[in-house]
Amino acid sequence: MPPDRTEPSPDRQTDALASGLRKTIAIVALANLAYFFIEFAVARYIGSVSLFADSVDFLEDAAVNSLILMALGWSLAARARVGMAMAGVLLLPALAFLWTLWNKFQAPVPPEPWLLSASGLGALAVNLACARALARFRHHSGSLTKAAFLSARNDALANVAIVGAGVLTLFWPSHWPDVVVGLGIAFMNADAAREVWEAARQEQAEASA
Repeated sequence: MPPDRTEPSPDRQTDALASGLRKTIAIVALANLAYFFIEFAVARYIGSVSLFADSVDFLEDAAVNSLILMALGWSLAARARVGMAMAGVLLLPALAFLWTLWNKFQAPVPPEPWLLSASGLGALAVNLACARALARFRHHSGSLTKAAFLSARNDALANVAIVGAGVLTLFWPSHWPDVVVGLGIAFMNADAAREVWEAARQEQAEASA
């Protein structure tokens, strides 16, 4: 007789997906926290505006993913409230950038291009790995996992720009490539905050219906 091949029940599939999501979120949070310390140290050492903004973004991602890990089992209304709070958290790197930008214009010295590009490549590797891990969960748990996926995706795009700024600074010693990329990072975080806020508002409306 042929072996009895039974499909896993929907409940088991849901439990497996939730377990995989929790494990993935925990790994992503730890990876972001670890690279924050690396990138922040390099940013301080070479005086890079874009690296500083990106390092704060890594810290923000670690905090966001930690909050997601705690809120995964909550109700739709509770997840919506956390999603709204995360929309505000996503704006923190932009605010930190504005302060760093002001200080940069007081001493407009270009950052060391090789370290800038190398740090950007390292950040790109981390964020691509995180985005790939989160991609299969981005439609699970609404605004929470959407916030994590958008952060990783946007950060990967920002890291490509950081590498480009380092290469450009190598041939054109100026603080402007670093500043322009920093502005782009701040804009992407503001746009991600808007998308997460809209998703959270939709969840809130569904919970109230």
